[in-house]
Amino acid sequence: MGSSRSASLSQRTGNKLHRKSLYVKQKRDREKEKREARFRRKKEEDREPELRRERVARNQPATIDRKRVWDDVDDDGLGASVDMEQLLKRRRLQQEEAEEKLAAQAEEGNESSENDDNDDDEKDSMLGSDSDEDSDEEAAAKARAKQVMRDDSLAPSTTSTNLDLTPESLVAKFPSLFSDDGPAEPQVLITTNLNSTLHDEARLLCTLFPHSTYIPRSAHKYSHKYSVREICKFAGNRGFSTVMILREDQKRPVGLDIVHLPSGPTFHFTISNWVEGKKLPGHGNPTNHYPELLLNNFKTPLGVLTARLFQSLWPKTPEFQGRQVITLHNQRDYIFLRRHRYIFRDKRATEKSVVGSDGKELKGVESIRAGLQELGPRATLKLRRIDKGIGRAGSEGDDAVQWEWKAKMEKKRTRFNL
Repeated sequence: MGSSRSASLSQRTGNKLHRKSLYVKQKRDREKEKREARFRRKKEEDREPELRRERVARNQPATIDRKRVWDDVDDDGLGASVDMEQLLKRRRLQQEEAEEKLAAQAEEGNESSENDDNDDDEKDSMLGSDSDEDSDEEAAAKARAKQVMRDDSLAPSTTSTNLDLTPESLVAKFPSLFSDDGPAEPQVLITTNLNSTLHDEARLLCTLFPHSTYIPRSAHKYSHKYSVREICKFAGNRGFSTVMILREDQKRPVGLDIVHLPSGPTFHFTISNWVEGKKLPGHGNPTNHYPELLLNNFKTPLGVLTARLFQSLWPKTPEFQGRQVITLHNQRDYIFLRRHRYIFRDKRATEKSVVGSDGKELKGVESIRAGLQELGPRATLKLRRIDKGIGRAGSEGDDAVQWEWKAKMEKKRTRFNL
C-alpha cells in the first residue's frame, strides 16, 4: 500500500508543499542527467576530436542570415541579388571550359593534319607539344590573374568586402566613382537642409570625415536659397570631392544624401538610432588621425557599389599610430556605423586565446588580446535610392534612377539587396 501511494503521489498530489518538493527533485534529476551527458560527451570528444567537429557543424543556428537566398541568374546589375565572388568564379569556370573545348578541337585538327604527312609527323608533334605547353601556361597565367589575390592575414575575416570583385558593368556605368585618379585625401563638404538645427550633429560628422568642412544653409528672407546643384557646382570648383546633405525631421537626423562630384552619382540614406559619442557609456575622445576602414558583408553588385562610395570618403593611407577604426557593417540591408579605438594588451588568465575563422587558436598571438573603446557617433543607415546625376532633378534619361528601394523588396525575408 505504501509503495502504490508514494507512486501515486509522485504523479499527482494535492499537497502543495509535497508537489513543490517533487518538482524540485525532478528538475534536479534532469539537470544531473544533462551534466552527466555533457561529461560523457566531453570524454568521447577528447578521445575522438572528429566527433566535436561533426557536432559543431550539425548544431549551426538557423538564423535569417544563414537562410539567405540568392537569385539564380547570370546578371551583375544593381537589381540582382547575386554573390559576386560566386558569380565571377562560375564565369571563370565557364571560360576555362570553353578554352579547353577550343584546345581539344585544335588538337583534333592537328591530329588529322598529322595523318596526311608521315614525314613531318615528329616535327609537327614537337611543335604542337611546345605550343600546347605554351597555351597551357598562358591559360594558367590568365586564370591566376583573374583570381582575386588578397594579402595573407593571421586572422582572415569571413565578412570583409573585396572591392576587386567589382564587375566591369559597374565600372563602365560609374567611371568617376571607380577611377583610380581620385584624390588621396578626399575633401568633403557637409551641409544640411534649409533652416536646419542640426549644427552639432553636422560638426560631429566633420570629426568623422577628415578634411571636411561644414557650411550651414539658411532660408532667411534676404539670403539666397542655394539649391543642391548650385552647392555641388560651388564645391566642385573648389576642389571638394564629395558633398553631404544631412536631413532633419523634428530636430533629429533622419537622412543623409551623399553626392560624388563632379557629376554624381547621388546616394540617399535614411538614418536611425543616432547616438552621439558623449552619450555612450565609457566613451573615448577621437583624435585627428586618419582612421582605418572596415567594410563588412557587402556582397552583391549594389553592395560593392555602396562600399566603393564609403571607401572614397576616407583617406587611403590610415595613420596606425592613432589606433582608430571605422566600421561599416552591413547586415540584412542595414549598415551599422561605428568608430572605435583599439589597444593590444596582455591576455588575462581568465580569458581565452584568439581563434581564427576555423575555430582554432592562432599561433603567435596566444598571449595577446585587443581592447575596444567606442568613440562615437553611432548610427544605422539604410540605402533608399541611387540617382545617376546630382539628385533626382540633376539626373536625366530613362536610367536617371539607377536603383530605388520599394516595400515589395522585403516580402521575402531571406533575400537581401546588399
